[in-house]
Amino acid sequence: MNIFEILKAAIYGVVEGITEWLPISSTGHLILLKEIMPLSNVTSQFWDLFLVVIQLGAIMAVVILFWNTIFPFQFKKGEPVIKKEIFSMWFKAFVSCIPAAIVGVLFGDQMDALFYNGPCVAIALIVFGIAFILIENRNKHITPKINSLSEITYSTAVLIGIFQLIAAIFPGTSRSGATIVGALLIGVSRTVAAEYTFVLAIPVMFGASLLKLVKFGFAFTSVELITLIIGMAVAFVVSLVVIRFLMSYIKKHDFKIFGWYRIVLGIVVLLYFILS
Repeated sequence: MNIFEILKAAIYGVVEGITEWLPISSTGHLILLKEIMPLSNVTSQFWDLFLVVIQLGAIMAVVILFWNTIFPFQFKKGEPVIKKEIFSMWFKAFVSCIPAAIVGVLFGDQMDALFYNGPCVAIALIVFGIAFILIENRNKHITPKINSLSEITYSTAVLIGIFQLIAAIFPGTSRSGATIVGALLIGVSRTVAAEYTFVLAIPVMFGASLLKLVKFGFAFTSVELITLIIGMAVAFVVSLVVIRFLMSYIKKHDFKIFGWYRIVLGIVVLLYFILS
């Protein structure tokens, strides 16, 4: 494996680490990056796996940064404590994951074949970019109804799960983007919307990665294994920085800048595929 291939794997990790958490679609960016800078000496089956499993590096950053939020068994003054509210949060998170999990297991391969391409990514980028701008304008003078994770109800969890399903079907939508748009639309504050999408990412990404690994059969070549490890490691490091940035940013700003970015990128991508 030459140094250029190692550098490419690292670049994929950087793109994953940035775009997984900002609501601009990691899968969409990776598909577009493949058009510009495809991985060499790997099979198409490995690329399908890589697109999903590289996210494990990013999700480990969430586990570390949000450990006290997601782990129910903790210590208080040296004594073990079980936090029931964290168990409740996890039950709601799993409810949110049910729609996407069912559709992914039953129709995952068909959806990949139909929608995992540049034009579909571009359209999804534009549509949800417009949605971010419209919803943020609508919410400008509206006080959020839900301002903590504990205030999310099961009915709210189901509604957010339906928005997450849209992202599971259409690459370029962005899983985080879809869940944040859905959460904002039903009255969840920006901070809580971001926190909840981080929590949702854990079962979604671990489940999707496990499914891909089982289908692939762990039959990696040495080049494929090194590519995957480098991509995941870089995605982990970059995600640590990006998650901290996003949580700080949204305390003072809205999501409209991401909406405009999505629209511009979507137009550029459409023009690229029309002219190429």
